[in-house]
Amino acid sequence: MAEQLTGLAGDRALLGRTSTAERVSDILRSRIAEGYFPPGTRLSEDGIGGALGVSRNTLRESFRLLTHERLLVHELNRGVFVRVLTVEDVEDIYRTRSLVECAVVRGLGEPPYRLDGLAEAVEAGRRSAGEGDWKGVGTANIHFHRELVALAGSERTDELMRSVFAELRLAFHVVDDPRRLHEPYIAKNEELLKTLESGGREAAARMLAVYLDHSLERVVEVYRRRVGDDA
Repeated sequence: MAEQLTGLAGDRALLGRTSTAERVSDILRSRIAEGYFPPGTRLSEDGIGGALGVSRNTLRESFRLLTHERLLVHELNRGVFVRVLTVEDVEDIYRTRSLVECAVVRGLGEPPYRLDGLAEAVEAGRRSAGEGDWKGVGTANIHFHRELVALAGSERTDELMRSVFAELRLAFHVVDDPRRLHEPYIAKNEELLKTLESGGREAAARMLAVYLDHSLERVVEVYRRRVGDDA
């Protein structure tokens, strides 16, 4: 926990003078999405509050917000923990992804599309793979899909999916062979990008639907083995 708190202290500058529970929540949500706090981690009020320089009340309100987003869970007389997902949670996450991401692609309108963010995420995935950083590949994959959702130009959709992708990272973190899980999506993301560059939104939407179905199968297979139905 000491290493995490040292890194978290670096986020203190993000709070500025107008520190709020929402901003603390944004920081913690991002850290959870990056795998900084693994599922099952107990979050220390004193440690995190001290690292960020915020009051106990502010931190508790942030914990409440993230509990509402299903990223944290409060256990009576034990404290607040990063949530461990069930298989049903994982399946529901993917249902939401399919509904939203495929709808975004189908509703893109006429090309050309602003795809710089997608291209940067693809390159980040390739770079991480070259370094053997498979956790980094998983992070780049999530960034790719965030950028895909952002093409809708909707703050509400971005906000909804920010929490969904943070939950997805909780599932990724328990995978025992991240290379096997993430490596195929480097090429798949590049293929999606090229299809969108050519203006083929309908083809891209069909491709994405199959992509997400296959991804769900792979994640659930691993998740059942590592966590089980009674997580």
